[in-house]
Amino acid sequence: MDFYITTPIYYVNDRPHIGHAYTTIVADAIARWREAQGEQVIFSTGVDENSQKTVDAAKKANEEIRAYTDRMAEIWQEAWAKLGIANTDFIRTTEERHLETVREIWGRIDAAGDLYRGTYEGLYCKGHEAFIKESDLVDGLCPEHRTAPEVVKEQNYFFKLSEYQEKLLRFYDEHDEFVVPANRFREVRAFVEQGLEDISFSREGKEWGIPVPNDPHQAIYVWADALVNYVTVRGIEGWEEHPADVHAVGKDILRFHAVIWPAMLMSAGLPLPGQIAANGFITNGGVKMSKSLGNGVDPLDLAARYGVDALRYFLLREIQYGEDGDYTEEKMRVRYNADLANGLGNFAARVLALAERESFDGVPGMKDGVPGEEFSGVIAAMRRGVDGKMAAFRLGDALAAIWDAVSFGDRYVNEKKVWEIKDDAARREALLGLVLLLEAIASALAPFMPETSRKIAAAVSRERGVIHIKRPDALFPRISS
Repeated sequence: MDFYITTPIYYVNDRPHIGHAYTTIVADAIARWREAQGEQVIFSTGVDENSQKTVDAAKKANEEIRAYTDRMAEIWQEAWAKLGIANTDFIRTTEERHLETVREIWGRIDAAGDLYRGTYEGLYCKGHEAFIKESDLVDGLCPEHRTAPEVVKEQNYFFKLSEYQEKLLRFYDEHDEFVVPANRFREVRAFVEQGLEDISFSREGKEWGIPVPNDPHQAIYVWADALVNYVTVRGIEGWEEHPADVHAVGKDILRFHAVIWPAMLMSAGLPLPGQIAANGFITNGGVKMSKSLGNGVDPLDLAARYGVDALRYFLLREIQYGEDGDYTEEKMRVRYNADLANGLGNFAARVLALAERESFDGVPGMKDGVPGEEFSGVIAAMRRGVDGKMAAFRLGDALAAIWDAVSFGDRYVNEKKVWEIKDDAARREALLGLVLLLEAIASALAPFMPETSRKIAAAVSRERGVIHIKRPDALFPRISS
Protein backbone atom coordinates (compact mmCIF):
# COMPACT_ATOMS: atom_id res chain seq x y z
CA MET A 1 0.00 0.00 0.00
CA ASP A 2 1.47 3.32 -1.12
CA PHE A 3 -1.18 5.91 -0.21
CA TYR A 4 -3.95 6.05 2.39
CA ILE A 5 -6.61 8.77 2.33
CA THR A 6 -9.75 9.12 4.44
CA THR A 7 -12.90 11.18 4.69
CA PRO A 8 -14.57 11.83 8.01
CA ILE A 9 -17.15 9.27 9.02
CA TYR A 10 -20.54 10.91 8.81
CA TYR A 11 -23.40 10.89 11.30
CA VAL A 12 -26.29 8.64 10.29
CA ASN A 13 -28.97 10.92 11.71
CA ASP A 14 -29.61 12.28 8.21
CA ARG A 15 -28.93 11.66 4.53
CA PRO A 16 -25.86 12.98 2.69
CA HIS A 17 -25.98 16.66 1.76
CA ILE A 18 -23.86 18.59 -0.70
CA GLY A 19 -21.21 19.42 1.94
CA HIS A 20 -20.66 15.73 2.66
CA ALA A 21 -20.53 15.09 -1.08
CA TYR A 22 -17.91 17.80 -1.62
CA THR A 23 -15.49 16.44 0.98
CA THR A 24 -15.95 12.91 -0.31
CA ILE A 25 -15.59 13.83 -3.99
CA VAL A 26 -12.38 15.74 -3.21
CA ALA A 27 -10.94 12.67 -1.47
CA ASP A 28 -12.10 10.45 -4.33
CA ALA A 29 -10.43 12.65 -6.96
CA ILE A 30 -7.16 12.65 -5.02
CA ALA A 31 -7.33 8.88 -4.52
CA ARG A 32 -7.97 8.31 -8.23
CA TRP A 33 -5.16 10.68 -9.19
CA ARG A 34 -2.68 8.86 -6.93
CA GLU A 35 -3.81 5.54 -8.36
CA ALA A 36 -3.22 6.89 -11.86
CA GLN A 37 0.40 7.52 -10.79
CA GLY A 38 0.71 3.77 -10.31
CA GLU A 39 0.25 3.79 -6.53
CA GLN A 40 -1.72 1.25 -4.53
CA VAL A 41 -4.37 3.29 -2.72
CA ILE A 42 -6.58 2.72 0.30
CA PHE A 43 -9.49 5.15 0.43
CA SER A 44 -11.83 4.90 3.39
CA THR A 45 -15.11 6.55 4.27
CA GLY A 46 -18.00 5.46 6.44
CA VAL A 47 -20.56 6.37 9.05
CA ASP A 48 -20.47 7.33 12.72
CA GLU A 49 -23.27 5.47 14.52
CA ASN A 50 -22.41 5.79 18.24
CA SER A 51 -24.03 9.16 18.68
CA GLN A 52 -26.87 10.58 20.73
CA LYS A 53 -28.03 12.07 17.44
CA THR A 54 -28.49 8.52 16.20
CA VAL A 55 -30.61 7.63 19.23
CA ASP A 56 -32.77 10.73 18.80
CA ALA A 57 -33.21 10.15 15.06
CA ALA A 58 -34.16 6.48 15.57
CA LYS A 59 -36.75 7.45 18.16
CA LYS A 60 -38.14 10.11 15.85
CA ALA A 61 -38.39 7.51 13.07
CA ASN A 62 -40.01 5.08 15.52
CA GLU A 63 -37.36 2.45 14.77
CA GLU A 64 -35.15 0.21 16.87
CA ILE A 65 -31.71 1.84 16.97
CA ARG A 66 -29.78 -0.96 15.29
CA ALA A 67 -32.37 -1.34 12.54
CA TYR A 68 -32.23 2.41 11.98
CA THR A 69 -28.43 2.46 11.71
CA ASP A 70 -28.45 -0.50 9.32
CA ARG A 71 -30.92 1.27 7.06
CA MET A 72 -29.08 4.58 7.13
CA ALA A 73 -25.66 3.01 6.56
CA GLU A 74 -27.04 1.43 3.40
CA ILE A 75 -28.38 4.81 2.25
CA TRP A 76 -24.92 6.36 2.63
CA GLN A 77 -23.20 3.51 0.82
CA GLU A 78 -25.65 3.73 -2.06
CA ALA A 79 -25.27 7.51 -2.24
CA TRP A 80 -21.50 7.30 -2.66
CA ALA A 81 -21.84 4.57 -5.27
CA LYS A 82 -24.26 6.78 -7.25
CA LEU A 83 -21.81 9.69 -7.07
CA GLY A 84 -18.95 7.63 -8.48
CA ILE A 85 -17.02 7.34 -5.22
CA ALA A 86 -14.44 4.56 -5.49
CA ASN A 87 -13.70 3.98 -1.80
CA THR A 88 -11.93 0.76 -0.91
CA ASP A 89 -13.40 0.56 2.61
CA PHE A 90 -16.67 1.65 4.20
CA ILE A 91 -16.45 1.53 7.96
CA ARG A 92 -19.29 1.52 10.47
CA THR A 93 -18.47 2.27 14.10
CA THR A 94 -20.77 -0.53 15.25
CA GLU A 95 -18.54 -3.16 13.62
CA GLU A 96 -16.67 -5.55 15.88
CA ARG A 97 -13.34 -4.68 14.27
CA HIS A 98 -13.88 -1.08 15.36
CA LEU A 99 -14.94 -1.96 18.90
CA GLU A 100 -11.75 -4.00 19.32
CA THR A 101 -9.54 -1.16 18.04
CA VAL A 102 -11.23 1.42 20.26
CA ARG A 103 -10.72 -0.77 23.35
CA GLU A 104 -7.07 -1.28 22.41
CA ILE A 105 -6.36 2.42 22.00
CA TRP A 106 -8.27 3.30 25.18
CA GLY A 107 -6.09 0.78 27.00
CA ARG A 108 -2.91 2.26 25.57
CA ILE A 109 -3.91 5.80 26.57
CA ASP A 110 -4.88 4.59 30.03
CA ALA A 111 -1.59 2.71 30.42
CA ALA A 112 0.26 5.91 29.51
CA GLY A 113 -1.34 7.56 32.54
CA ASP A 114 -3.31 10.02 30.43
CA LEU A 115 -6.82 9.15 31.70
CA TYR A 116 -8.33 10.02 35.06
CA ARG A 117 -11.79 10.34 36.61
CA GLY A 118 -13.18 13.70 37.55
CA THR A 119 -16.24 15.89 37.65
CA TYR A 120 -16.88 18.22 34.79
CA GLU A 121 -19.30 21.09 34.55
CA GLY A 122 -19.52 22.97 31.33
CA LEU A 123 -21.46 24.02 28.26
CA TYR A 124 -22.51 21.04 26.18
CA CYS A 125 -23.53 21.50 22.53
CA LYS A 126 -25.80 18.73 21.27
CA GLY A 127 -24.89 19.54 17.68
CA HIS A 128 -21.18 19.03 18.30
CA GLU A 129 -21.79 16.30 20.88
CA ALA A 130 -18.99 17.93 22.84
CA PHE A 131 -18.35 20.58 25.46
CA ILE A 132 -17.54 24.02 24.11
CA LYS A 133 -16.05 27.13 25.68
CA GLU A 134 -18.06 30.20 26.55
CA SER A 135 -15.60 32.20 24.48
CA ASP A 136 -16.71 30.21 21.41
CA LEU A 137 -20.33 31.38 21.73
CA VAL A 138 -21.86 34.18 19.70
CA ASP A 139 -24.74 35.91 21.46
CA GLY A 140 -24.91 32.96 23.82
CA LEU A 141 -25.32 30.46 20.97
CA CYS A 142 -23.11 27.90 19.28
CA PRO A 143 -22.07 29.80 16.13
CA GLU A 144 -22.40 26.73 13.93
CA HIS A 145 -25.66 25.21 15.17
CA ARG A 146 -27.29 28.45 16.41
CA THR A 147 -28.50 26.72 19.55
CA ALA A 148 -27.90 27.50 23.20
CA PRO A 149 -25.67 24.90 24.89
CA GLU A 150 -26.81 23.08 28.00
CA VAL A 151 -25.03 23.39 31.33
CA VAL A 152 -23.99 19.82 32.15
CA LYS A 153 -22.31 18.48 35.28
CA GLU A 154 -21.28 14.85 35.44
CA GLN A 155 -18.57 12.36 36.36
CA ASN A 156 -16.37 11.52 33.40
CA TYR A 157 -13.01 10.15 32.42
CA PHE A 158 -10.70 12.92 31.30
CA PHE A 159 -7.89 12.86 28.76
CA LYS A 160 -4.79 14.88 29.71
CA LEU A 161 -4.78 16.99 26.58
CA SER A 162 -3.01 19.78 28.48
CA GLU A 163 0.08 17.55 28.70
CA TYR A 164 0.42 17.64 24.92
CA GLN A 165 0.47 21.38 24.23
CA GLU A 166 4.23 21.71 23.86
CA LYS A 167 4.55 18.35 22.09
CA LEU A 168 1.98 19.42 19.53
CA LEU A 169 3.65 22.78 18.97
CA ARG A 170 7.02 21.08 18.44
CA PHE A 171 5.38 18.67 16.00
CA TYR A 172 3.81 21.57 14.10
CA ASP A 173 7.21 23.28 13.87
CA GLU A 174 8.74 20.13 12.42
CA HIS A 175 5.87 19.49 9.99
CA ASP A 176 4.97 22.86 8.47
CA GLU A 177 2.44 21.37 6.04
CA PHE A 178 0.65 19.16 8.55
CA VAL A 179 -2.55 21.16 7.97
CA VAL A 180 -3.56 22.61 4.61
CA PRO A 181 -4.42 25.23 3.60
CA ALA A 182 -1.91 27.33 5.50
CA ASN A 183 -4.47 29.74 6.95
CA ARG A 184 -6.22 26.82 8.68
CA PHE A 185 -2.89 25.70 10.11
CA ARG A 186 -2.34 29.15 11.56
CA GLU A 187 -5.74 28.92 13.25
CA VAL A 188 -4.84 25.53 14.74
CA ARG A 189 -1.49 26.74 16.01
CA ALA A 190 -3.03 29.86 17.56
CA PHE A 191 -5.63 27.73 19.32
CA VAL A 192 -2.98 25.45 20.85
CA GLU A 193 -0.73 28.38 21.81
CA GLN A 194 -3.59 29.84 23.88
CA GLY A 195 -3.36 26.80 26.13
CA LEU A 196 -5.04 23.40 26.16
CA GLU A 197 -7.31 22.03 28.85
CA ASP A 198 -7.96 18.42 29.75
CA ILE A 199 -11.10 17.19 28.02
CA SER A 200 -13.91 14.82 28.89
CA PHE A 201 -13.27 11.48 27.23
CA SER A 202 -16.47 9.72 28.29
CA ARG A 203 -20.08 10.37 29.22
CA GLU A 204 -22.21 8.85 31.93
CA GLY A 205 -23.66 5.56 30.68
CA LYS A 206 -26.12 5.96 27.83
CA GLU A 207 -28.34 3.50 26.01
CA TRP A 208 -26.11 3.53 22.96
CA GLY A 209 -22.35 3.77 22.41
CA ILE A 210 -19.13 1.92 23.26
CA PRO A 211 -18.78 1.24 27.02
CA VAL A 212 -15.58 2.28 28.74
CA PRO A 213 -13.49 -0.86 29.38
CA ASN A 214 -14.16 -2.12 32.91
CA ASP A 215 -16.69 0.63 33.57
CA PRO A 216 -20.05 -0.09 31.93
CA HIS A 217 -21.59 3.00 33.53
CA GLN A 218 -19.53 5.20 31.21
CA ALA A 219 -19.63 5.41 27.41
CA ILE A 220 -16.65 6.56 25.36
CA TYR A 221 -17.29 9.95 23.83
CA VAL A 222 -18.61 9.59 20.30
CA TRP A 223 -15.86 11.74 18.75
CA ALA A 224 -13.17 9.85 20.68
CA ASP A 225 -14.31 6.53 19.28
CA ALA A 226 -15.01 8.05 15.83
CA LEU A 227 -11.44 9.29 15.37
CA VAL A 228 -10.13 5.79 15.93
CA ASN A 229 -11.89 4.57 12.77
CA TYR A 230 -8.86 5.60 10.73
CA VAL A 231 -6.75 3.09 12.64
CA THR A 232 -9.49 0.45 12.50
CA VAL A 233 -9.37 0.46 8.70
CA ARG A 234 -5.68 -0.50 8.71
CA GLY A 235 -5.50 -2.33 12.02
CA ILE A 236 -2.98 -1.36 14.70
CA GLU A 237 -0.06 -3.01 12.92
CA GLY A 238 -1.11 -1.63 9.54
CA TRP A 239 -1.32 1.89 10.96
CA GLU A 240 2.10 1.52 12.55
CA GLU A 241 3.50 0.52 9.15
CA HIS A 242 1.66 3.20 7.20
CA PRO A 243 -0.63 5.74 8.91
CA ALA A 244 -3.03 7.85 6.87
CA ASP A 245 -1.30 10.13 4.39
CA VAL A 246 -4.27 12.49 4.25
CA HIS A 247 -7.35 13.04 6.39
CA ALA A 248 -9.77 15.08 4.24
CA VAL A 249 -12.16 16.89 6.62
CA GLY A 250 -14.45 19.89 6.88
CA LYS A 251 -13.14 22.92 8.74
CA ASP A 252 -15.76 22.45 11.47
CA ILE A 253 -13.98 19.32 12.73
CA LEU A 254 -10.42 20.50 12.14
CA ARG A 255 -9.56 20.90 15.84
CA PHE A 256 -10.58 17.32 16.55
CA HIS A 257 -8.27 16.10 13.77
CA ALA A 258 -5.34 18.49 14.11
CA VAL A 259 -5.22 18.80 17.92
CA ILE A 260 -7.04 16.02 19.81
CA TRP A 261 -6.36 13.17 17.37
CA PRO A 262 -2.57 13.73 17.21
CA ALA A 263 -2.46 13.95 21.02
CA MET A 264 -4.40 10.69 21.32
CA LEU A 265 -1.99 8.98 18.93
CA MET A 266 1.04 10.35 20.79
CA SER A 267 -0.40 9.00 24.03
CA ALA A 268 -1.14 5.62 22.44
CA GLY A 269 2.39 5.37 21.04
CA LEU A 270 1.21 5.39 17.44
CA PRO A 271 2.48 7.41 14.46
CA LEU A 272 0.62 10.54 13.36
CA PRO A 273 -1.09 11.03 10.00
CA GLY A 274 0.82 12.82 7.30
CA GLN A 275 -1.57 15.67 6.64
CA ILE A 276 -4.97 17.13 7.51
CA ALA A 277 -6.69 18.80 4.55
CA ALA A 278 -9.61 21.00 5.56
CA ASN A 279 -12.25 22.27 3.18
CA GLY A 280 -14.63 25.15 3.85
CA PHE A 281 -18.41 25.25 3.99
CA ILE A 282 -20.83 25.38 1.08
CA THR A 283 -23.62 27.93 1.31
CA ASN A 284 -26.83 28.08 -0.70
CA GLY A 285 -27.15 31.48 -2.29
CA GLY A 286 -24.89 32.91 0.40
CA VAL A 287 -26.91 31.40 3.26
CA LYS A 288 -25.57 28.58 5.44
CA MET A 289 -27.56 25.42 4.88
CA SER A 290 -29.53 24.04 7.79
CA LYS A 291 -32.45 21.75 8.53
CA SER A 292 -34.38 24.54 10.20
CA LEU A 293 -34.17 26.75 7.10
CA GLY A 294 -34.92 23.83 4.80
CA ASN A 295 -32.33 25.10 2.30
CA GLY A 296 -30.17 21.99 2.09
CA VAL A 297 -29.10 20.75 -1.32
CA ASP A 298 -29.39 17.04 -2.12
CA PRO A 299 -26.40 15.99 -4.27
CA LEU A 300 -28.33 13.03 -5.67
CA ASP A 301 -31.05 15.34 -6.96
CA LEU A 302 -28.43 17.47 -8.70
CA ALA A 303 -26.74 14.38 -10.14
CA ALA A 304 -30.08 13.17 -11.48
CA ARG A 305 -30.69 16.51 -13.24
CA TYR A 306 -27.22 17.35 -14.50
CA GLY A 307 -25.29 14.09 -14.35
CA VAL A 308 -22.81 12.81 -11.80
CA ASP A 309 -19.74 14.12 -13.61
CA ALA A 310 -21.30 17.55 -14.04
CA LEU A 311 -21.89 17.73 -10.28
CA ARG A 312 -18.34 16.56 -9.56
CA TYR A 313 -16.98 19.13 -12.01
CA PHE A 314 -19.00 21.98 -10.53
CA LEU A 315 -17.94 21.29 -6.96
CA LEU A 316 -14.27 20.80 -7.77
CA ARG A 317 -13.99 23.72 -10.21
CA GLU A 318 -16.27 26.28 -8.60
CA ILE A 319 -15.05 25.99 -5.00
CA GLN A 320 -11.47 26.88 -4.14
CA TYR A 321 -10.28 24.15 -1.79
CA GLY A 322 -9.98 25.34 1.78
CA GLU A 323 -12.29 28.31 1.26
CA ASP A 324 -16.03 28.60 1.66
CA GLY A 325 -17.99 28.20 -1.55
CA ASP A 326 -21.48 29.00 -2.71
CA TYR A 327 -24.00 26.96 -4.66
CA THR A 328 -26.86 28.38 -6.67
CA GLU A 329 -28.84 26.79 -9.46
CA GLU A 330 -27.75 29.59 -11.76
CA LYS A 331 -24.04 29.00 -11.05
CA MET A 332 -24.51 25.30 -11.70
CA ARG A 333 -26.30 25.91 -14.99
CA VAL A 334 -23.75 28.49 -16.19
CA ARG A 335 -20.82 26.18 -15.44
CA TYR A 336 -22.60 23.28 -17.13
CA ASN A 337 -23.43 25.12 -20.34
CA ALA A 338 -20.23 27.17 -20.65
CA ASP A 339 -17.59 24.66 -19.59
CA LEU A 340 -19.21 21.30 -20.31
CA ALA A 341 -21.79 21.66 -23.08
CA ASN A 342 -20.09 24.46 -25.07
CA GLY A 343 -16.56 23.63 -23.90
CA LEU A 344 -15.47 20.02 -23.49
CA GLY A 345 -18.61 18.50 -24.99
CA ASN A 346 -18.53 20.65 -28.11
CA PHE A 347 -14.79 20.13 -28.65
CA ALA A 348 -15.10 16.36 -28.32
CA ALA A 349 -18.09 16.26 -30.67
CA ARG A 350 -16.33 18.33 -33.35
CA VAL A 351 -13.12 16.34 -33.28
CA LEU A 352 -14.83 12.95 -33.27
CA ALA A 353 -17.27 13.93 -36.01
CA LEU A 354 -14.42 15.07 -38.27
CA ALA A 355 -12.21 12.08 -37.41
CA GLU A 356 -14.99 9.54 -37.84
CA ARG A 357 -14.95 10.13 -41.59
CA GLU A 358 -11.19 9.61 -41.93
CA SER A 359 -8.84 6.66 -42.22
CA PHE A 360 -5.73 6.96 -40.07
CA ASP A 361 -3.77 4.15 -41.68
CA GLY A 362 -0.33 5.40 -42.62
CA VAL A 363 -0.56 8.83 -41.02
CA PRO A 364 2.89 10.08 -39.92
CA GLY A 365 3.35 9.46 -36.23
CA MET A 366 0.49 6.98 -36.11
CA LYS A 367 2.49 3.86 -35.30
CA ASP A 368 4.02 5.25 -32.11
CA GLY A 369 0.97 7.35 -31.28
CA VAL A 370 2.97 10.56 -30.89
CA PRO A 371 1.28 13.77 -32.05
CA GLY A 372 3.12 16.67 -33.59
CA GLU A 373 5.37 18.92 -31.51
CA GLU A 374 2.66 21.57 -31.07
CA PHE A 375 0.21 19.08 -29.58
CA SER A 376 2.91 17.34 -27.54
CA GLY A 377 3.80 20.61 -25.84
CA VAL A 378 0.17 21.30 -24.92
CA ILE A 379 -0.31 17.80 -23.55
CA ALA A 380 2.89 17.98 -21.50
CA ALA A 381 1.92 21.37 -20.07
CA MET A 382 -1.53 20.07 -19.15
CA ARG A 383 -0.08 17.06 -17.33
CA ARG A 384 2.44 19.19 -15.44
CA GLY A 385 -0.32 21.57 -14.47
CA VAL A 386 -2.59 18.81 -13.20
CA ASP A 387 0.11 17.06 -11.20
CA GLY A 388 1.45 20.26 -9.68
CA LYS A 389 -1.95 21.56 -8.65
CA MET A 390 -3.24 18.24 -7.30
CA ALA A 391 -0.19 17.89 -5.08
CA ALA A 392 -1.15 21.24 -3.52
CA PHE A 393 -4.89 20.40 -3.20
CA ARG A 394 -5.72 23.00 -5.85
CA LEU A 395 -8.24 20.82 -7.64
CA GLY A 396 -10.01 23.69 -9.37
CA ASP A 397 -6.71 24.88 -10.82
CA ALA A 398 -5.94 21.34 -11.97
CA LEU A 399 -9.20 21.31 -13.90
CA ALA A 400 -8.36 24.75 -15.29
CA ALA A 401 -5.13 23.27 -16.70
CA ILE A 402 -7.19 20.65 -18.51
CA TRP A 403 -9.56 23.28 -19.86
CA ASP A 404 -6.57 25.23 -21.20
CA ALA A 405 -5.89 22.20 -23.39
CA VAL A 406 -9.56 22.08 -24.44
CA SER A 407 -9.40 25.76 -25.38
CA PHE A 408 -6.23 25.17 -27.40
CA GLY A 409 -7.93 22.36 -29.30
CA ASP A 410 -10.96 24.53 -30.07
CA ARG A 411 -8.76 27.35 -31.33
CA TYR A 412 -6.75 24.94 -33.47
CA VAL A 413 -9.89 23.58 -35.15
CA ASN A 414 -11.19 27.08 -35.85
CA GLU A 415 -7.93 28.70 -36.94
CA LYS A 416 -6.77 25.81 -39.12
CA LYS A 417 -10.30 25.22 -40.46
CA VAL A 418 -9.44 21.54 -40.38
CA TRP A 419 -12.57 20.56 -42.27
CA GLU A 420 -11.38 22.66 -45.25
CA ILE A 421 -7.85 21.25 -45.53
CA LYS A 422 -7.71 19.80 -49.04
CA ASP A 423 -4.50 17.79 -48.75
CA ASP A 424 -5.54 14.39 -47.39
CA ALA A 425 -2.29 13.67 -45.56
CA ALA A 426 -2.19 17.12 -43.94
CA ARG A 427 -5.83 16.91 -42.89
CA ARG A 428 -5.38 13.44 -41.38
CA GLU A 429 -2.25 14.53 -39.55
CA ALA A 430 -4.06 17.54 -38.06
CA LEU A 431 -6.97 15.35 -37.02
CA LEU A 432 -4.63 12.76 -35.55
CA GLY A 433 -3.12 15.43 -33.34
CA LEU A 434 -6.59 16.50 -32.21
CA VAL A 435 -7.65 12.93 -31.49
CA LEU A 436 -4.52 12.26 -29.44
CA LEU A 437 -5.05 15.54 -27.60
CA LEU A 438 -8.62 14.51 -26.83
CA GLU A 439 -7.37 11.15 -25.57
CA ALA A 440 -4.87 12.89 -23.29
CA ILE A 441 -7.62 15.17 -21.99
CA ALA A 442 -9.79 12.14 -21.26
CA SER A 443 -6.95 10.51 -19.34
CA ALA A 444 -6.32 13.68 -17.31
CA LEU A 445 -10.05 13.94 -16.54
CA ALA A 446 -10.29 10.43 -15.09
CA PRO A 447 -9.83 11.41 -11.41
CA PHE A 448 -12.37 14.22 -11.66
CA MET A 449 -14.96 12.99 -14.17
CA PRO A 450 -14.48 9.22 -14.48
CA GLU A 451 -17.58 8.46 -16.56
CA THR A 452 -16.85 11.22 -19.08
CA SER A 453 -13.27 10.02 -19.33
CA ARG A 454 -14.46 6.48 -20.10
CA LYS A 455 -16.93 7.68 -22.76
CA ILE A 456 -14.26 9.65 -24.62
CA ALA A 457 -11.74 6.82 -24.34
CA ALA A 458 -14.30 4.34 -25.68
CA ALA A 459 -14.84 6.51 -28.75
CA VAL A 460 -11.23 5.93 -29.84
CA SER A 461 -10.09 2.36 -30.47
CA ARG A 462 -7.03 0.85 -32.10
CA GLU A 463 -6.70 -2.22 -34.27
CA ARG A 464 -3.36 -3.27 -35.74
CA GLY A 465 -1.95 0.21 -35.40
CA VAL A 466 -4.94 1.97 -36.93
CA ILE A 467 -7.22 4.34 -35.02
CA HIS A 468 -10.97 3.88 -35.38
CA ILE A 469 -13.47 6.49 -34.23
CA LYS A 470 -17.03 5.86 -33.08
CA ARG A 471 -18.69 9.07 -32.06
CA PRO A 472 -20.76 8.81 -28.83
CA ASP A 473 -23.98 10.62 -28.04
CA ALA A 474 -23.57 14.21 -26.85
CA LEU A 475 -21.56 14.20 -23.65
CA PHE A 476 -23.35 17.22 -22.17
CA PRO A 477 -26.58 18.25 -23.91
CA ARG A 478 -27.14 21.94 -23.39
CA ILE A 479 -29.63 22.85 -20.65
CA SER A 480 -31.96 25.78 -21.24
CA SER A 481 -32.75 28.17 -18.40
